[in-house]
Amino acid sequence: MSAFELNNLNDCLEKHLPPDELKEVKRILYGVEEDQTLELPASAKDIAEQNGFEIQGYRFTAREEQTRKCRIVRVGAIQNSIVIPTTAPIEKQREAIWNKVKTMIKAAAEAGCNIICTQEAWTMPFAFCTREKFPWCEFAEEAENGPTTKMLAELAKSYNMVIIHSILERDIEHGETIWNTAVVISNSGRYVGKHRKNHIPRVGDFNESTYYMEGNTGHPVFDTEFGKLAVNICYGRHHPQNWMMFGLNGAEIVFNPSATIGRLSEPLWGIEARNAAIANSYFTVPINRVGTEQFPNEYTSGDGNKAHREFGPFYGSSYVAAPDGSRTPSLSRDKDGLLVVELDLNLCRQVKDFWGFRMTQRVPLYAESFKKASEPDFKPQVIKET
Repeated sequence: MSAFELNNLNDCLEKHLPPDELKEVKRILYGVEEDQTLELPASAKDIAEQNGFEIQGYRFTAREEQTRKCRIVRVGAIQNSIVIPTTAPIEKQREAIWNKVKTMIKAAAEAGCNIICTQEAWTMPFAFCTREKFPWCEFAEEAENGPTTKMLAELAKSYNMVIIHSILERDIEHGETIWNTAVVISNSGRYVGKHRKNHIPRVGDFNESTYYMEGNTGHPVFDTEFGKLAVNICYGRHHPQNWMMFGLNGAEIVFNPSATIGRLSEPLWGIEARNAAIANSYFTVPINRVGTEQFPNEYTSGDGNKAHREFGPFYGSSYVAAPDGSRTPSLSRDKDGLLVVELDLNLCRQVKDFWGFRMTQRVPLYAESFKKASEPDFKPQVIKET
């Protein structure tokens, strides 16, 4: 955290700006003319208060149409810290996180959420900084039949809720290799499918290629009762083509479960997913964990500084962005939280009709250019003065 303990930008604005200025600042920052607060049920707020996590609600509307009914869905984004020390037994660590997040999912159900998504690798500390294989590889589990998916499948069926969760996957059928994977469970409690992380970081302490490589599942879109959903895992948000392909495949909401820290990426955080929502005419839901995690052994960051045991702080700040460029305020930078957002999916088509980004996208032009750029004998199209 910076020396100035800024827990939440929106709270800071409301504390220091007079009402008229605050309204105009929010219009500029968030792209909304009117208050977008969504009143949440007392039962959901009570669960949050009793269990010490933040809960916020917002809404996006669309214009009323003559030929289509409103397509209202509520999505929930969960950001959280780990619970017990990373020296505890693996199953104890995972169970403690399960218990925390199950309570947050219950609050999401009370708030009427149709879809919920966790942060990246939510069942474990983000131990990839250490470059140690053991015991961290023991957190890996099967996508379809692993204990976390089985546990969440019961909740999905009970709450009539689609649940997207991000795990370290153990691929039993292909050499027991490990992947960074998001699993989609339908509101019937059945496994729908999975997506593996397309882009793997090699920056700072994010030594993830020590554990798994780039995914091989393409850019799937999951057609659910509550909309067409996709998952762009963490580092994939830095790649516009990754976002674009989910849009080309028809996504209406793209979740971005992440784990990213302080000064490394915070200036990018509020821009990338919001820009993707605009460019691809869909909703985006970036989610980040919170807290600083302590590991048993010191590790170095390759930056000339001393070895250390801490990784973080992860700065939370989960939010939702709409295809018209508007966005919600973020959850806090340092607290567990549940963000509940009501969307009208009709806004996706309305923005396509208004701005014409998809109509003017010129995919064949770029397909040809990308093909040329991928060839070994590619030469950049640079024209010099003669």
